[in-house]
Amino acid sequence: MSEPSTLADVLAALPEEERFILTMHYLRQMSPDQIAQLLSVPEQAVEGVIASGKARLSQIFGL
Repeated sequence: MSEPSTLADVLAALPEEERFILTMHYLRQMSPDQIAQLLSVPEQAVEGVIASGKARLSQIFGL
């Protein structure tokens, strides 16, 4: 399997919920609290997904 080369490729490879949370946070500029309310999950869970997603993106893109 080849390495994803674009943000769209990386996002497409993520599980649906993780992709949704990262998209809402980074592209739609929603706060973790807003996303948590929308998904009816604890804010801390959303923050965890954002942190792990940010780390994954940084690693993939060498940032």
